[in-house]
Amino acid sequence: MPLTADVKAELIAVRDPRPSARVAELTALLRFSGGLHSIANRVAVEAQLDSEQLARRAARDLLEIYGVRPELHHVQGSGGRAGGHFAVRVIEGGETLARQTGLLDQRRRPVRGLPNKLTTGSRDDLAAIWRGAFLAGGSLTDPGRSASLEIACPSPEAAMALVGAGHRIGIPAKAREVRGVPRVVVRDGDAIRTALTEMGAQRTAAEWDQLRQRREVRAGVNRLVNFDDANLRRSAQAAVAACARVERALEILGDTVPEHLKEAGDLRLAHRDASLDELGHHADPPLTKDAVAGRIRRLLAMADKKAEIDGIPGTESAVPAGAE
Repeated sequence: MPLTADVKAELIAVRDPRPSARVAELTALLRFSGGLHSIANRVAVEAQLDSEQLARRAARDLLEIYGVRPELHHVQGSGGRAGGHFAVRVIEGGETLARQTGLLDQRRRPVRGLPNKLTTGSRDDLAAIWRGAFLAGGSLTDPGRSASLEIACPSPEAAMALVGAGHRIGIPAKAREVRGVPRVVVRDGDAIRTALTEMGAQRTAAEWDQLRQRREVRAGVNRLVNFDDANLRRSAQAAVAACARVERALEILGDTVPEHLKEAGDLRLAHRDASLDELGHHADPPLTKDAVAGRIRRLLAMADKKAEIDGIPGTESAVPAGAE
């Protein structure tokens, strides 16, 4: 997804200098990209990331913040995961790191959501949580009916924690399960822009919003064109039906048709696509729209009454199928 790659490239370049924000982002990145594993009966912390640049940044942050030097591995893709991914793994000192980041609680139990100290942090810390979570498992689709910003979550508890953090900074996210995977989803266009901006992807947010506005304008134009086309079709069908009924009325009445009604009928047939107002201007002397409409209405009524008396098809019978 080009948009997803654009967002992640911009977010990787965001460097919040505040220690608490750096910890919040790194913890969320670890939590949403893998988390805890047991290797040789030891607690290991591992993040599975989709780019070497992000993996190297995570490794650098682990070294700078916690003083641990992780292993980096390129895992070849298999199945639907083309290109593979990069694993950032800490085995030696993994349990200590897990405790420091809050992935393990004081009783050595895995934290299924996010550490409470993070989700109750400052606005910058909450934005950093979202940034780390998106870098780990986020995606952004093109603007449109199905536009969404989504983050795959390791557990329903993590999804709810992320939703809560989002609400505190104005991101109206919802937790959903999609194909068995807990996800946090943002669908409204304005909300998606807010989420991108809060995470620090201002440039992508502006580009996404411009694309959204262009598509909305295009969709609006298409709706108007379709509306006009529909109106034109209805007008054409109505004109065909009206002319067919007038022709049948003149045929039914023959020489018995009153002269003023015959003139109105002849005007309708001579100017098939004209409006009633235009027909009035063609009359001699000119007539109002209501006068023309009244005369044509009386012509049809008179013909239908005669047809009923004579036992023959009325004016409606002359209307072609599809032109009713």
